[in-house]
Amino acid sequence: MRDTLALVLSGGGAEQMSVLTSERAVSAIPFGGKYRVIDFVLSNCCHSGIDRVGILTQHAPTSLHDHVGSGRGWNLDRRDARVLILQPYLTRAHHGAYRGSADAVARNWDVVSGSRARRTLVLPGDHVYKMDYRGLFQTHEQNEAAVTLAVAPVPAEETHRFGMVQLDGQRISGLEEKPRATTSRLASMGVVLFETAVLGEALGSSPRDLWVDVLAPLIQRGERVAVHRFEGYWEDVGTLDTYYRANLDLLEPRPRLMLDDPEWPILTRDEERPPVTMRPGAEVEASLVANGCQVAGRVQRSILFPGVKVERGAEIVDSVVMQDAEVGSGARIQRAILDKLACVGAGATVGGSGRELTLIGKYAVVPERARVGAGAILGVGAGPSDFVADQVAPGVRIADRFELIARP
Repeated sequence: MRDTLALVLSGGGAEQMSVLTSERAVSAIPFGGKYRVIDFVLSNCCHSGIDRVGILTQHAPTSLHDHVGSGRGWNLDRRDARVLILQPYLTRAHHGAYRGSADAVARNWDVVSGSRARRTLVLPGDHVYKMDYRGLFQTHEQNEAAVTLAVAPVPAEETHRFGMVQLDGQRISGLEEKPRATTSRLASMGVVLFETAVLGEALGSSPRDLWVDVLAPLIQRGERVAVHRFEGYWEDVGTLDTYYRANLDLLEPRPRLMLDDPEWPILTRDEERPPVTMRPGAEVEASLVANGCQVAGRVQRSILFPGVKVERGAEIVDSVVMQDAEVGSGARIQRAILDKLACVGAGATVGGSGRELTLIGKYAVVPERARVGAGAILGVGAGPSDFVADQVAPGVRIADRFELIARP
């Protein structure tokens, strides 16, 4: 694998993620109690023996840059390994932001060519899965392919979210970009292995999108494009529903995604926190509770990230609560996502038992005894002045209040 360069596409700030991506990229969102989404692809690279990685960033990159650092958490800071952060920059020929996935790769072609990599592996930075890429390489070599695309089966009701692959036997007969209706059930995972020379030639026409402007033309002109089928757990967490679902999937008695697999651990830049403190009155059922948490209330089917405080009599049900958030005494949280450093006052109620998710943005404050209705969204830094008669009605969105944030 030493003749391979991996490029991780991590520039997206998906609008579907609402306030969770106001100040960070999707790949930097906390996941699973102690990780970030990008930890999965970086861990896959580490365990698969790929030790040269470029991370293409764009939207609100500071949090992602800080998390990845030198790559030490994934053993990528060795003399014979490296991780590069590839952020857009201005030149006389280029004016700012990447126009799309293919443009992002093309704009960094000096890095690709300078690596002298025979093969280039393009990877999404916002998917949660565990894959040994060596199997993909084996499929690529067996088919003597110019390009190999990883695909996974998806339910009919999910096909509109993905690029879908039509097969004629083992040959790709067509690609469909997020079709409203299709007979195909094989979705592209966004994991694509290129012979570097083939990729370089395809980028010569200044394409924007890898799927539409690179892969589709390669197939049309008869290049050998192979398919590698993946049957393991895989989730694109670029929407609130899929992000929430993927987190709560971890709480199943036998989760499909095992975080405690000693043969394939998910690596991260760990935080030094004290052990969990369970105070009198604490009840925890079917939940993940990370180091540094202090729990004196009831936590059921929920995920608490490091440093969360749950006061006596508080109740958290079917929720995701990120780092250093605080839930006051007697408060109730249900079907909600609380971002980092959010604060819910004593006796307050957030969310409800309906289908709608409720979001509390980073640094937001819910006053004591106030109510945030199901499906409501409190923007980053929102606070007491945004409440009318001590409530935010169901489905209402409160804008980000960056100017009001008292940052630590």
